[in-house]
Amino acid sequence: MDLITTPKMVRHNVLQGEYAVSGDPDLVFSTILGSCIACCLFDPVARLGGMNHFLLASPPHSMQVLDDGAERFGLYAMELLVNDMIKKGASRTNMRAHLYGGSNMLSGMRAIGTENARFAKEFLRNDRIALLKADTGGEQARRLDFQPVTGRVRCRNVGRDLPPVQATRIPAALGDVELF
Repeated sequence: MDLITTPKMVRHNVLQGEYAVSGDPDLVFSTILGSCIACCLFDPVARLGGMNHFLLASPPHSMQVLDDGAERFGLYAMELLVNDMIKKGASRTNMRAHLYGGSNMLSGMRAIGTENARFAKEFLRNDRIALLKADTGGEQARRLDFQPVTGRVRCRNVGRDLPPVQATRIPAALGDVELF
């Protein structure tokens, strides 16, 4: 389903490690994803929806559950989103999900995007939340817009035709360096 935009629409950017839930008909959640995953949840009965944006599926074993930065990890991000939806009136049995992102943008590197997508799909399956659509994988970034009240989504690939990064030569140090 395509987004329906109105002059009153307000955009809220959901950044890495964040989530948002709303029943505001004039609100659109937006984000840009590479290997990260965004889960969009929607309860059509409660007319309530939410989006999260997580960086990695799970924290390293050495990290404590409530350490700073825990919200960047899938397990924490998914739990926060589902629980806030329920607190605001959604029912787990009515929730519907869409997943986006999970690109593997750097060849030769660990497939972090694939791992993130696999985690999110497994989480939804274990929580018995219906996954209606998944647009994950590939090698391109995505721009995502989600209307939480209607559950409508627009996902577009972000082209690779961005300007090349210019290498900058840093001159050798001349003189003393003062630290303060």
